[in-house]
Amino acid sequence: MPEAGGPRPARWGLPWPGRELAERAEAAGASAFCSGEFSDHDAYVTTTQMALTTSTAMIGPGIAYAFARSPFVHASAVRQLHRLAPGRVFLGLGAGTARMNRDWFAVESDRPALRMAELIDVVKAYLHAQNGEPIRYSGQFYHVDAHIRAPVFGRLDVPILIGAFNKIMVRVAGRTADGVLGHGLFTDRWWEEVVDPELARGAASAERDPSVLYRWGWLITAIDDEDPDRAIREAKLQIAFYLTVRTYDAMIALHGWQDRVEAIRKAFRSDPPETIADHVSDEMLWAIAVCGNRSQAAEMVKARNRLPETVFISPPSFLVGRRRKAQYDSSAIGFAQNLV
Repeated sequence: MPEAGGPRPARWGLPWPGRELAERAEAAGASAFCSGEFSDHDAYVTTTQMALTTSTAMIGPGIAYAFARSPFVHASAVRQLHRLAPGRVFLGLGAGTARMNRDWFAVESDRPALRMAELIDVVKAYLHAQNGEPIRYSGQFYHVDAHIRAPVFGRLDVPILIGAFNKIMVRVAGRTADGVLGHGLFTDRWWEEVVDPELARGAASAERDPSVLYRWGWLITAIDDEDPDRAIREAKLQIAFYLTVRTYDAMIALHGWQDRVEAIRKAFRSDPPETIADHVSDEMLWAIAVCGNRSQAAEMVKARNRLPETVFISPPSFLVGRRRKAQYDSSAIGFAQNLV
């Protein structure tokens, strides 16, 4: 495995662990909490819980499904969250897959990069509007002509990050948003060879300074001193589950992992789901995750050259129960000093 690592993240945070662990995390130096969403939890509802039970950390969706809501709905939610937690709100948006948008959300999502750019433009228009100012926008996907006369506006600057993976969407983040919120699969090479240059390319197209853009991201982390083998196994399970999605094929090809991933996908289709972890190599594990006991986890952090500037220490969730995830969150809080 590689030896020396590069610069450490400046800050760390957690996917929302609940009030009690969040209090511990803030006291230990956590600078941010985020929330994904799925069929049983909503990113904005969870962020409201964060707003009501934290005091210093940044809070926000990380990510909310962008096209499942109108720009108006995103912007109004952000304004209300800002009233609960002034100056502490960020907005993370993700496109989701074509199938999810079509079959789950019943919305259109063709040309997702351009659609995302327009959506962010409209969200910003709502957030930057002054009282009495009409909000107008005409694009290919969004048309707005809103004159909201109630005195509820006033410019609000909230960081907007895109859960961008492919090159085109990363360019959109550089051109239109305030940065990226990287997926838990991001490796050092993906950050250095794809994300950084494409962010710069997108920023240059809009005459923006790429150095001011946010580079946040998730890091799959499973630490258990009593049962490190289980922690390693569950980290492999999470990696394998993510890799069942073809969205990440470009990164797979970059690393030459095609045969491994094809075996994962074949097992996922026909074998018990827990067997997909069998096909995650140690090379894949060390490139993506931090896991095992504290000693190995520290070695894995040291081996990384490029971690996000704000890293969300994320426990595995695939086939992992809530109590087990809470144990991982608790371990992560104690381990965080090794990251910054």
